[in-house]
Amino acid sequence: MARFVIRPVATGVKFDLKAPNGQGILTSGVYACAAACRKGIASVVKNAAAGVEDQTDGDCPRRSNPKFELYRDRAGEFRFRLRARNGEIIAASDGYAAKAGCLEGIENVKKYAPLAKIAEE
Repeated sequence: MARFVIRPVATGVKFDLKAPNGQGILTSGVYACAAACRKGIASVVKNAAAGVEDQTDGDCPRRSNPKFELYRDRAGEFRFRLRARNGEIIAASDGYAAKAGCLEGIENVKKYAPLAKIAEE
């Protein structure tokens, strides 16, 4: 089963969404406390069905929030981030060498986030 894992970091707490095989799908920014982190998880679940704005395509129409933004980073890797209705970034992915892998990551968020359990490290 997929799970959100809340973990402490030096400056607060973060969460990761992990697929059933343990592979990380996306990670949050830093929250001050576990309660705020849980609200971030709830926002991922709420917005997991959002559409995709492919910013690697020059002719891509802009979507309103909430949305997944697919983009290329400075190193040329494909990444995505999930924006809430208010435009804030909720969580982001690691880099992918291929666009297809990045799109699969987005589909995995859509598939696993709504059913994922929450665990704390």
